[in-house]
Amino acid sequence: MNSSSSAVVGVSGGSDAHRVFVYGSLLADDVVRVLLNRVPQSSSGILDGYHRFSIKGRVYPAILPVQNKQVTGKVLFGITDLELDILDTFEDVEYERTTVDVSLMDGSHKLRAHTYVWGNQNDPNLFGEWDFEV
Repeated sequence: MNSSSSAVVGVSGGSDAHRVFVYGSLLADDVVRVLLNRVPQSSSGILDGYHRFSIKGRVYPAILPVQNKQVTGKVLFGITDLELDILDTFEDVEYERTTVDVSLMDGSHKLRAHTYVWGNQNDPNLFGEWDFEV
């Protein structure tokens, strides 16, 4: 696929391989390794139309749809059905797994991926912008 293509590639790359856009604690390879017993191939990506908030009293962020905002993160490739179940459990009931279009940082194309969106759009504990480095 060339860089001028605007095609969107599907969520799964095979019968049991998924892509997941991560933007918080799962950016750390050590966290992913503990959960999945491996570090999957990944690529930097941008999720348009979302904002990454800090959550009062928590070390991890939440994302919600916000016009004209974007979230940087990375796409994990080759996630199995079992690993997706593990990530669902890790993200807990406060997040909803959603399918989104992610642009790869290399500009090659957009692809469909799962991500975890904060379930409570009116949560008073959300504020500012979360930074992985902090």
